[in-house]
Amino acid sequence: QVQLVESGGGLVQAGGSLRLSCAASGSTARFNVMGWYRQVPGNQRELVATVTTAGTTNYADSVKGRFTMSRDNAKNTVYLQMNSLKPEDTAVYYCNIKQGYMLKTEYWGQGTQVTVSS
Repeated sequence: QVQLVESGGGLVQAGGSLRLSCAASGSTARFNVMGWYRQVPGNQRELVATVTTAGTTNYADSVKGRFTMSRDNAKNTVYLQMNSLKPEDTAVYYCNIKQGYMLKTEYWGQGTQVTVSS
């Protein structure tokens, strides 16, 4: 089992910044992919960004150039630095970890609300 605890959400004005953190504990594998996803009520959960244990990142087109995902493997923690926030970034942000054979084992955090006012 892996536990994921997110923090750092909140209310910010458009153009502002927030930094999300997600700390993993429990049985984390040496190789894994951690990611941030977001969901607006009534919509499907969508990928925001992912990072491998080697530090390779991947971003949704909608956040490229504005969001930066990083990780500290020693602390089993990932971060999402969100700059130039827009009202359409408003969502519940969820931390995810994929590991194991074919990365088929995954866990989710409880989510943290990000609200961007116009």
